[in-house]
Amino acid sequence: MRSLIVVPARYGSKRFPGKPLAEIGGRSMVLRVADAAQTAASQMTDAECVVATDDDRIFAHCEEAGVRVVMTPSDVPTGTDRALAALDALGANPEVVVNLQGDAPFTPPQMVADIAEAALNSGDDVATPVVRLSWDALDQLRDHKIAAPFSGTTCICGTDGRALWFSKNVIPAMRKEDQLRITSGLSPVLRHIGLYAYTTAALKRFAGMPESTYEKLEGLEQLRLLEAGMSIRVVEVPEPEISISGVDTPEDLALAERLLREKGLL
Repeated sequence: MRSLIVVPARYGSKRFPGKPLAEIGGRSMVLRVADAAQTAASQMTDAECVVATDDDRIFAHCEEAGVRVVMTPSDVPTGTDRALAALDALGANPEVVVNLQGDAPFTPPQMVADIAEAALNSGDDVATPVVRLSWDALDQLRDHKIAAPFSGTTCICGTDGRALWFSKNVIPAMRKEDQLRITSGLSPVLRHIGLYAYTTAALKRFAGMPESTYEKLEGLEQLRLLEAGMSIRVVEVPEPEISISGVDTPEDLALAERLLREKGLL
């Protein structure tokens, strides 16, 4: 196996207990994500996918639907750690592990396949997607951050396609933004999408490291990689048809269903 797509699906959530089993348009969130994982795996060479959970209800739900699933410990701190625990549960040693969070039901399968391919072929430790924002989208992000300053992550990368930094602030700052708006249809701001493809060696190294200084300050675990001198390949992708970072609350669930209806997908 060259690539394994892991869908971490934890039952416990302070804001939305049992959210992997919550239905969006008549299909549970975890099965929607598993569908995307299976479609992505079918587009790749020698790839498989699995749901990794800590709960008997989610396990039984996936088994009944014919979705491959493994049990992992309940005390695993993050989805990334649960992806590593899935390898142990399976006794697997793929070249690349994709961590596709179980609360991201609208992740395009092609995006998953693209970052897996980048992790396999770039020589970098990790690959992750970004979207280049239009000026309107940038304005919307700035407005959103007035009420929710820690929602939305941006990225800057070098000419070699590797990430230089990620931040909850909007980066880069632009001294001559008015001129840029006239000369370019797109802004230079890259919005990060929290989807990662790790080489297995990088995943194991990452999980064995303590939280880093800037990771704690920004609340971004990918900064642990950069602070340790590891390389992150940035893959620029099209804006997803339904652009919602994750379903974290019942309100997000209602928004997700509304967006599906508006696009005629329900």
